[in-house]
Amino acid sequence: RAIAVVYQGHLVGERYATGFSKDTPLLGWSLTKSVTNALVGIAVGEGKLAIDKPPPVPEWQTPDDPRRRITLDQLLRMSSGLRFNEDYSSPLVDVARMLFGSSDMAAYAAAKPQQAAPEMRWSYSSGDTLIVSRALRQAIGAADYAAFPRRALFDRLGMRSALIETDASGTFVGSSFMYATARDWARFGLLYLGDGVVGGQRILPPGWVAYSRTPTLAAPAQQYGAHFWLKLPTDYLREAGLPPLPA
Repeated sequence: RAIAVVYQGHLVGERYATGFSKDTPLLGWSLTKSVTNALVGIAVGEGKLAIDKPPPVPEWQTPDDPRRRITLDQLLRMSSGLRFNEDYSSPLVDVARMLFGSSDMAAYAAAKPQQAAPEMRWSYSSGDTLIVSRALRQAIGAADYAAFPRRALFDRLGMRSALIETDASGTFVGSSFMYATARDWARFGLLYLGDGVVGGQRILPPGWVAYSRTPTLAAPAQQYGAHFWLKLPTDYLREAGLPPLPA
């Protein structure tokens, strides 16, 4: 639907499918997860969240609940160990029920049982992201949460078209439902290419980009970082008839 090519900070080419243009906001699906990474990074830099500590998840607060030990880092790395089915082949699996049938998506995800110890199993999960989105909401506070993405990130990058939808409970659907033009998605990419600095202004805390691209040990071929793909997913390679990545 859209291609935008940026070279040395300049837009050098773009092309659009019929019915789409430079002004068309495009649904990002899981690109939204990386925007959630940026928002979390800003909150960490402001001292509102800590990646090495468990987020305050209301459903996990009984003393004998092992899920209360899951850290923000483990959620960002899809290594929480929570049971969640991300298979899109059926409308009855967890990801479809959460995105299209739940009014409180974070509560749906947080209700899932733990089937593996944290960091012992990697499983791609939009449910983990929704738990992170709600933790961010709690950390930012109700008064500022709705405006936080625009104030802290989008306006600073010049992403005028960017919009993240919320679920019915008011939590951003940080796994899937963000819209932006191709040019604005490119602006977001430049933020990470520049180590969190744009136009001489530091937006992400020092070291955040390096943290985000550090491979998750439990992920196959270490293909995933902290809400960022680092290599082509192995299932994509398999479906494309390409050889697997080396370990």
